[in-house]
Amino acid sequence: MASNLSQQVEELFQQQLATWPMAADNFRALEGVEVKSLEVDGLPIKVQFNPARAVSSSAKVDAKSLKERKCFLCKANRPNVQRGIEWGNYEILINPFPIFPRHLTIPDRSHTDQLITGRIADMMRLAKELPGYTVFYNGPKCGASAPDHMHFQAGNSDFLTIIDASETSRILVDDERGKILLEDELPLPVFTIRAKDPEHGQELFDALYRALPLEHDQSEPMLNLLCTAKGQWIDLQVFPRKKHRPSFYGTEGDDTMLLSPASVDMGGVFITPREQDFKRLDEKIIRQIYDELCLSPDEVKVVIKRLEDE
Repeated sequence: MASNLSQQVEELFQQQLATWPMAADNFRALEGVEVKSLEVDGLPIKVQFNPARAVSSSAKVDAKSLKERKCFLCKANRPNVQRGIEWGNYEILINPFPIFPRHLTIPDRSHTDQLITGRIADMMRLAKELPGYTVFYNGPKCGASAPDHMHFQAGNSDFLTIIDASETSRILVDDERGKILLEDELPLPVFTIRAKDPEHGQELFDALYRALPLEHDQSEPMLNLLCTAKGQWIDLQVFPRKKHRPSFYGTEGDDTMLLSPASVDMGGVFITPREQDFKRLDEKIIRQIYDELCLSPDEVKVVIKRLEDE
């Protein structure tokens, strides 16, 4: 049975696609985007050629660029045609540059930095109220194109290949209300917080958060998050990172690719706004991306030791 929020969101989609031509065109174009399938160490990967996402992939997120542009998530700067649904301190909007058949952006109603501290319970509640959606978060240096404005996004759960990919997990923390797991058979390190209620999920995440590496110039550990409700449980997949973009990121030269991996890419769907990158991206390059951007096995061991010492 659909939740009341799910019904409101579907009505929002219908209203916005009927009144916002640009968004309607982009969602319609999504039906015809080219997709290819790969496999990396047993994980199914989809690669999407999506030219409309060039705005996000090439976003300048340095302090000077952010200061000089108007924040596109603030209500005052959004298109007049854009409507939303108020949900607590957030507003639910359709994303006019979609990756998913149903793609939402969920900004805080105030202009505040993209930081996850204290917001995991919100994320889990939202996932619970939007069955069939995965709610995701990109850290300020992990794919967020608006690191100056706190926001989640959400899209169809069955779109991401990693949601149900792992069949074996190592239990790191276990109690009656939840667990912290390490997915052992994936080509990139993934911790999973599995909780029955959002408040306990917040507690478990906070313990893992304190164990993650934090550089002196960072406001939070580098990470991407995917959150999906599964029956009585809520799963939060945590992808620790150590680098923003791969070494070959760029728009000039034959050796560069316009790839700025975020939660969706970590979730098994790589978004390529340029055709040459779509054609070139293969298992070897994806393996290189994981090796460059994600924690090494030795770095994961350090996180586990810190978690055990809590």
